[in-house]
Amino acid sequence: MISEERFRELEDLQEKFKYRFKDINLFNQSLTHKSYVNENISENLQDNERLEFLGDAVLSLVVSDYSINKFADGSEGDLTKIRAAVVSEANLSLVAREMEIGKFLLLGKGEIMTGGRDKTSLLANAFEAVLAAIYLDSGYKEIFQVIINILNDKIDKVAGYELHRDFKSELQEFIQNKQYSIPQYRVSSEFGPPHEKIFEVELIIDGKVCSIGMGRTKKEAEQSAAEKALEQLKT
Repeated sequence: MISEERFRELEDLQEKFKYRFKDINLFNQSLTHKSYVNENISENLQDNERLEFLGDAVLSLVVSDYSINKFADGSEGDLTKIRAAVVSEANLSLVAREMEIGKFLLLGKGEIMTGGRDKTSLLANAFEAVLAAIYLDSGYKEIFQVIINILNDKIDKVAGYELHRDFKSELQEFIQNKQYSIPQYRVSSEFGPPHEKIFEVELIIDGKVCSIGMGRTKKEAEQSAAEKALEQLKT
């Protein structure tokens, strides 16, 4: 049983999520770090680690579900990049900071002293745990709406960047600064039926094959090859 003071604190955070819990104890658990549980055994609380595990899966499903319907022209690779960026620890911790989740966390004294309320991993994990708690409290339809209300703008921003990136231009600019030769693109293979043809393109720099890209069109395959080349050259 949580105290009246804690109940009022959780009321404030529920407003930020625009969701009211049926089971407030489930919400409280999602904000309870294992360090607090270990230091307060008599309270018989459960930490949020199992909820974090579930929340990670729920979040990925919702973002995938939303993206595949909204970005109908996006390839599997595009959608994967969008999801990866949205569910990244860095992005989730940013959202958690915006919602001030840190000040609602139950942490052990040692964790507090080492800045636990602003730790990137801890904040991202807590955000995922809250999402899992909402899912368990009300189901998929409700958590889908909660997540999209919170992350819609960020998903659209990431998609706008990922779906319209010109990797060929980025590569051209990069190699000019590094004084490599001008990249050349060569179709090395075509396969599949005429209406579903797949192109394989080699990207050649300084006379050597730097990367190979595949796509439904030559342009898409060239972009894929350029993206891979950028990743290799920047490492």
